[in-house]
Amino acid sequence: MQEVNFDATLETILANDSRYSRDAYLFVREALDFTQKLIIKENRGQVRHVSGQELLGGIKQLALQQFGPMTAMVFEEWGVKNCRDFGEIVFNMVEIGLLAKTDKDSRDDFQTGYDFDDAF
Repeated sequence: MQEVNFDATLETILANDSRYSRDAYLFVREALDFTQKLIIKENRGQVRHVSGQELLGGIKQLALQQFGPMTAMVFEEWGVKNCRDFGEIVFNMVEIGLLAKTDKDSRDDFQTGYDFDDAF
């Protein structure tokens, strides 16, 4: 049932902002789960909020695992050209209620990520 809600809500996001493909949103959701698992492992089972910088690290790691040297091409196909685009995706999801944020979280957290040419 939760999956249907995610899908329906994602359709609303895509109708309002067509800059990024559906796959980009699905990947961010998967990368958030991946990053959360890394944090839980590092913190001996304790769950905590994932920062923008931590999510960018998880995105990079997961992307290289899944897509290897094709990562930049895959991201470009999705409309994602830099870390700021991931911030836009995250905050589109926050604004519609798919993700939560703290008072300290902002789009600016994704401004100082990595250069795609260097990372991928």
